[in-house]
Amino acid sequence: MKYYLVTGVAGFIGWKVAELLLKEGKAVLGIDNLNDAYDVKLKDWRLNQLKKFENFKFHQIDLANFQALKILFEIYPILAVIHLAARAGVRASLENPWVYIDSNITATLNLLELMKDFGIKKMVLASTSSVYAGQKLPFHEDLKVDTPLSPYAATKKGAELLAYTYHYLYRLDITVVRYFTVYGPAGRPDMSIFRFIKWIYEDKSIKIYGDGTQARDFTYIDDIAEGTILALKPLGYEIINLGGGKNPISINQIIEILEKLMGKKAKREYLDFHKADVKITWADIEKAKRLLGWEPKINIEEGLKRTIEWALENIELIKSIRV
Repeated sequence: MKYYLVTGVAGFIGWKVAELLLKEGKAVLGIDNLNDAYDVKLKDWRLNQLKKFENFKFHQIDLANFQALKILFEIYPILAVIHLAARAGVRASLENPWVYIDSNITATLNLLELMKDFGIKKMVLASTSSVYAGQKLPFHEDLKVDTPLSPYAATKKGAELLAYTYHYLYRLDITVVRYFTVYGPAGRPDMSIFRFIKWIYEDKSIKIYGDGTQARDFTYIDDIAEGTILALKPLGYEIINLGGGKNPISINQIIEILEKLMGKKAKREYLDFHKADVKITWADIEKAKRLLGWEPKINIEEGLKRTIEWALENIELIKSIRV
């Protein structure tokens, strides 16, 4: 039995990708260091869902630890690497940029080295729409992205460049998927939608950075996971956007939809817009359609409805999580 190595498996996207693979009958080797970048209780919840599957193996390892990672490559026959582990978050990367180097660059380098040494040819590498900061809309993969506005974006771009180098030197087949604002059930508690649902439920003020007109190309988690798995096909080296692909949706619009679905008005608190944030993100997804046959299926209203339903079903967990 060969394993799909999924890094960051207790993370939001890693969990859903692993779940879809396991439901298809595939074997998954999951790695996560279970760091406290956000509340570990949510990571534990995701991990417990995956442990119900017979073909799931989990190891708590820091990817920056080359020797520990090498042991796993020696023990398990690995079919492909789906590298989703990363330190995410624009604002947090300004506070501790060093951990972003370890998590996003050193970890990627270690995986690429071991793939080379163990003859594993395929990697899907997660990247981010944050690399497009300052570019013209909609964001196309061919845009020159060399003006990152945060250490987070810079380290993700660095990981992309390392991946290209290993493709060029050692013929590794690497597909970089640039994600656009992923949301859904069991989503990250440092992201707006999780926080908004929690704050509305608890009658607390929603904190909005800027005037709420900033907009994102929100993309539902199941669509993202499906696109990530489709990216396992051999492509050489490609960068592919996975995003909503339609008109971006403003934070104010998101709040209005949540108010309607939850039957409750939100209290709003407007704060200064953060200079490392991007005003608008919008994905050109023609390449994903052409190369992967992928486009998102779940619209924002349906996606938010499912997210709220999950939150209400797990309300004690939601209430206990710090945001």
